[in-house]
Amino acid sequence: MKKTSAKRAPAIQYTIIPKNLAGHLFDVSVTVAAPADAGQVFALPAWIPGSYMIREFARNIVQIRAESNGKPVALTKVDKHTWRAAPVSGALTVQYEVYAWDLSVRAAHLDQTHGFFNGTSVFLRVLGQEDMAHEVDIQRPLDPAATTWRVATAMAELGAKRYGFGTYVASNYDELIDHPVEMGDFALATFKAHGIPHDIVITGRVPNLDMSRLQADLKAVCETQIAFFEPRTRRAPMDRYVFLTMAVGDGYGGLEHRASTALICNRNDLPSTSAAKFSEPSDGYVKFLGLCSHEYFHTWNVKRIKPAAFAPYDLQNETYTPLLWLFEGFTSYYDDLLLVRSGLISEASYLKLLGKAIGGVLRGSGRTKQSVADSSFDAWSKYYRQDENAPNAIVSYYGKGSLIALAFDLTIRAKTEGRKSLDDVMLALWQRFGHDFYPTVGRGVTEAEVEALFDEISGLKLKPMFERYVRGTEDLPLAKLYAPFGVKLTDERKNAKPSLDVSIGREGADCKLSQVHESGAAHAAGLSAGDLLVAVDGLRVMGNPNNLEGLLSRFKVGDTVTVHAFRRDELMTFDVVLQGDRVPGITLAAPEKKVKGFARPSAAR
Repeated sequence: MKKTSAKRAPAIQYTIIPKNLAGHLFDVSVTVAAPADAGQVFALPAWIPGSYMIREFARNIVQIRAESNGKPVALTKVDKHTWRAAPVSGALTVQYEVYAWDLSVRAAHLDQTHGFFNGTSVFLRVLGQEDMAHEVDIQRPLDPAATTWRVATAMAELGAKRYGFGTYVASNYDELIDHPVEMGDFALATFKAHGIPHDIVITGRVPNLDMSRLQADLKAVCETQIAFFEPRTRRAPMDRYVFLTMAVGDGYGGLEHRASTALICNRNDLPSTSAAKFSEPSDGYVKFLGLCSHEYFHTWNVKRIKPAAFAPYDLQNETYTPLLWLFEGFTSYYDDLLLVRSGLISEASYLKLLGKAIGGVLRGSGRTKQSVADSSFDAWSKYYRQDENAPNAIVSYYGKGSLIALAFDLTIRAKTEGRKSLDDVMLALWQRFGHDFYPTVGRGVTEAEVEALFDEISGLKLKPMFERYVRGTEDLPLAKLYAPFGVKLTDERKNAKPSLDVSIGREGADCKLSQVHESGAAHAAGLSAGDLLVAVDGLRVMGNPNNLEGLLSRFKVGDTVTVHAFRRDELMTFDVVLQGDRVPGITLAAPEKKVKGFARPSAAR
């Protein structure tokens, strides 16, 4: 008897064309071979995983139409991001234009210099058929400015050569939208980390880019992280990884994906061949390496170890979890720590970064009002929608979450005498909840499971820490926790320095109060965020922050100064009693002698 094989169902097929570079328009079409009998429904995601805010990407669809067998098909808009096509017999194609002018890592951007998109911004979801194979034909723009463009993505090639235009394939919709695409004239380099190829793609002008140094440093970071999660096998969870980087005049940010990351950075933060060969990395370059380390760590922690609420994602609605302190905060703890373990920065440099992070958390009074669990849950409405009162009302689950990770790490190391550490907890999370997440959608972890795992792996009873620091708002006793390791934490703020206790920005040539900190001198006098400072004791205040600082330096703490400011179009006068600078000046002094466990993996590993 002749063997027969099941016929492979036709894939959902997309075509995307950078149609109008100057107009910033992508032309996109999706063809469904077997649309739903009652009429196929399409929806564009309302948000992108990793950035917890409803962004309503469908607002960028300029025009949309449908056809089948060469004839128009009626499309009915169901809600702000959903359309239903009339029932048809045969294949159905929906064609639409997407306006792409968001130069960020979250959406899509297109002009004569490059094109970039996340699938959530451009690919309509075919409801009910998300688990089918998805193909996308990425076509070269006809504009003469794009004749030498290439394509960079971690998506698998089907009819395309690597870095070329053509057809790419994903096993389902979730995978399709988890591979951002960059196209343009980019700098490109490849290195292997424990045998896995990693591409570095840099779009934007970067004079004298030291790609060799960047390759070597990112290789060190990636190999350290692979070994962190797979200490025995050194096996990465992907076959290939891509760092997609947009270098601009002023920018910073990243967004994680399962086999790539989209980054935006200041071009001056990238290493230069004009620097001394063995020079210490600049602060800007350390910042960029920390960003790369952060997003790469997410390959494990959030892309595969996920909150239960994210397995699977609900792409049309807010998806709430109180665990972002673990997934973002712990990633923020390890990003710089793993730079130390990679040998890229010294322990002294690491402690300097950590001191700055501690001071940043202590700066805002919101930390006494909101827990990191609540901050995680409210990310959709508060953290990603911050206003001028944010420091007085919320706490960052990134910032305080990283300090909670530090507190757990120090506690476990001290109480187990170095036999266990937070590393062991992270490894257990990976083995139980992340290792087998793809290609099938695995099960996420719940809050109760996280807490139980901490106790199980450490052998300690850590519930009081969860109550006080995760679900509560107490400040972390870091000085006490560091003591067993010989690290001295001090606050060296200079109270003699007079201050208004505000954050300032510029509006033209004027000095604008962007934030007024609770209980500070400006707040007590009645100044508000948005006020434009005109003069301090009759002397004009300029937009340069150093100007205000210089004016205040002529006075001492306790002096009363007259401040004139515009609120809207009204000139107002305030008598301000200057306070001492309340910005924490946290310093961490490393032990004179090496202490077992300091900034290193636990003995058990």
